[in-house]
Amino acid sequence: MHQEPTLIKARELFDHLIHNLFETAQREASLYDVEKLIWRSLLELGRLLLQFFIQSQGTGDLGPVLDSKGRTLNRLKTLYFRRYVTIFGEIQIPRTVYGTRENQKHEVVPLDARLGLPDSDFSSMLQDWAQGFCVHGSYQEASKILLKILGFTPSVRSLEHMACQMADTVDSFWETLEAPPAPEEGNIVVITADGKGVPMWKEADAGKEKEGHRRGKGEKAGSKKQACVGVFYTIDAFPRTAEDVVQECLRHQAREDRPSPCHKRVRAELSHQVDGQEVNGKDAIFAWFQDECKQRNADGSKPVVCLMDGDLALWKKLQEYMPGIIGILDLFHVLERLWTASYCFHREGSQAAQDFVTERLRSILNGQVGRVLGGLKQMATKHELRGTKLKQLQAIITYLDNHREWMRYDYYLALGYPIGSGVVEGACRHFVKDRMELSGMRWKPKGAQAILDLRATYINDDWQTFQRYRIKTNEQKLYPYRQQINDQWPQAA
Repeated sequence: MHQEPTLIKARELFDHLIHNLFETAQREASLYDVEKLIWRSLLELGRLLLQFFIQSQGTGDLGPVLDSKGRTLNRLKTLYFRRYVTIFGEIQIPRTVYGTRENQKHEVVPLDARLGLPDSDFSSMLQDWAQGFCVHGSYQEASKILLKILGFTPSVRSLEHMACQMADTVDSFWETLEAPPAPEEGNIVVITADGKGVPMWKEADAGKEKEGHRRGKGEKAGSKKQACVGVFYTIDAFPRTAEDVVQECLRHQAREDRPSPCHKRVRAELSHQVDGQEVNGKDAIFAWFQDECKQRNADGSKPVVCLMDGDLALWKKLQEYMPGIIGILDLFHVLERLWTASYCFHREGSQAAQDFVTERLRSILNGQVGRVLGGLKQMATKHELRGTKLKQLQAIITYLDNHREWMRYDYYLALGYPIGSGVVEGACRHFVKDRMELSGMRWKPKGAQAILDLRATYINDDWQTFQRYRIKTNEQKLYPYRQQINDQWPQAA
């Protein structure tokens, strides 16, 4: 058989490996070197075995003509070789091609359809591994890791292109996700959103970089584009008292029975162009919140709460997309401003500053926001604040007054609602900042959104499910005639 030489070579390689191991065992050797020897040999063995399997399928010759969608296609005279890079190394695949004429489009490639080859030189497994590294670190770092493991690596440009291609199927994949099992859900639905800047290339600056242009004094390399980060989860009610929260926030004495978020899902959206129109990232996130609520709280039996910081643009989107939802201002943003207010009157680190914050935090948690605001105004007058301290205090008073409707903490605590947006704050750091703001990193919109989409899929523990979906979807798109090919394959033996 024509594939026998490859199988013989694979057997010879395996025998040679065993021989080397016996020889190495007779002398002093580092286990590190032995492990490396075995790994490199196994990679080459894997390449040969994969090549043997492909050769065993033939070239896809199904006869001189092939019917496709009512058209008769001719078998082209030349075998066309395809470069295919796998986790084991590169393979050249000879294929029979069907079309109308030799120099025209290759309309049907039976072997490609039979094997389900992707529309890329890189195997689906290699793409899976490569982008699994890329969602965690830079393309350069992913390239170095692949080189160390496999002995070769796709270029950085290839990894970037691969990410954009892979991300094209993320939206349709998300549409297939089903609601988590009801018994695994909490009895409160929580949505939370925040903004996080992503450093972007300036188009003009990109050209200057290529020309070796040196930026002038004060000239920035790029600007930031805000990504709207959204988190959706459910959680069980956790009733507390104001004193419980004071102890947790100021004494760091959290109760041990605190419930954990259930089936947390994260997304991040940059504002982007669609058919020449700017689509706001906030709109995309709040539309997603709507869809998640319909799926995971279809009967509306669970209360839905929205936890956010003081960004009024986000609160406006909430009222636009989900009016009537219970809005909660993140308590920790309130606490930050109470500390700033305390330093207008007391020395930082002093017991007086601590007592100032404790007293006002307790009042706010007991629903006495108006009393706190009135007290701050009176203190400003009494202490005759001037200059920076007066401006700081006035800004804090305005902030609290603008957000009073979302500061009904006594009501929230009694019903067991969460009042801190630490989940989305953590998402902004871990999800966006840790990947998108690595040293010297700048992005173009398409590439940035691709990594955000892929990273969300990974963080949501959907990576392997997504990879199977992506592969299946691409096969259906590339080879709608695959079943016909498989039905005819035995006659081609």
